[in-house]
Amino acid sequence: MSISPPFLKPGDKIAMTATARKVSREEMQPAIDIFQSWGLTVFLPDELFESENQFAGNDETRTKNLQKLLDDETIKAVFCARGGYGSVRIIDQLNFSLFTSKPKWIVGYSDITVLHNHINKNLNIQTLHATMPINMQLHNADEESISSLNKLLFGESISYQIASHPFNKKGEVKAKLVGGNLSVIYSLLGSNSDIDTTGKILFLEDLDEYLYHIDRMMMNLKRNGKLQNLAGIVIGGMSDMKDNAIPFGKTAEEIIFSHLKDFNYPICFGFPAGHEKKNLALKLGSEVLLKVENAFSQLSFQ
Repeated sequence: MSISPPFLKPGDKIAMTATARKVSREEMQPAIDIFQSWGLTVFLPDELFESENQFAGNDETRTKNLQKLLDDETIKAVFCARGGYGSVRIIDQLNFSLFTSKPKWIVGYSDITVLHNHINKNLNIQTLHATMPINMQLHNADEESISSLNKLLFGESISYQIASHPFNKKGEVKAKLVGGNLSVIYSLLGSNSDIDTTGKILFLEDLDEYLYHIDRMMMNLKRNGKLQNLAGIVIGGMSDMKDNAIPFGKTAEEIIFSHLKDFNYPICFGFPAGHEKKNLALKLGSEVLLKVENAFSQLSFQ
């Protein structure tokens, strides 16, 4: 069994960190207001609004910021402000010993897949793949996504039911959910943060990739044995894909299906999580029930 950090309750203290791209106070304010409306106390580290080119400060600054939050026992959840790129540059400098003894929720998606994979695999601690503060501004906030994050953080059971998809494969399985951003997972193969998929339900999403590169990454996962021994798979948003002047000839979903169609486990396409406005929260590292029927698919968290 994996380890669940304590669920939040009103009065708890939470914090924000920026492990990748830089953010501004103005961009974070709507999320601060939302978290305070949940009865939470929001802590903003001094380093949060640092800047070095694209990054939220240099590697040392971002490492120091997150390390301080991992070690602070008064903080019950750490929200990654946004993605971009940069988490992999600090993962090997982090010390998780205090975090392991007193775990807390790590929340984010996209580039935060580095933290999800590393923590789920090496520490067996659950994390939340969910919308981030950068996505909670008035122009891009999605109430259902924010509500799903609230429910999982505060310990409510949740069950998502979505419409069927022509590439789905029927079945029902209960297993641990792992995954995140396909490009990040691909970039971590062979490292200490490599994903363990054996007997697991794998979730994948991606953004702004060339179609031939989706094929390259799926080939790599298959050749590395990451697809053969799954319990099931859930495919989220494949958003804003790019093509070459000579078309690849398939959509991202068609490419992914071509690598999955010969396997016998349940397959669910079209799950609303990833780089879309609707980004439903997922508890990675936890046991979930995946049910794929003719008319719908269901993903349930206890």
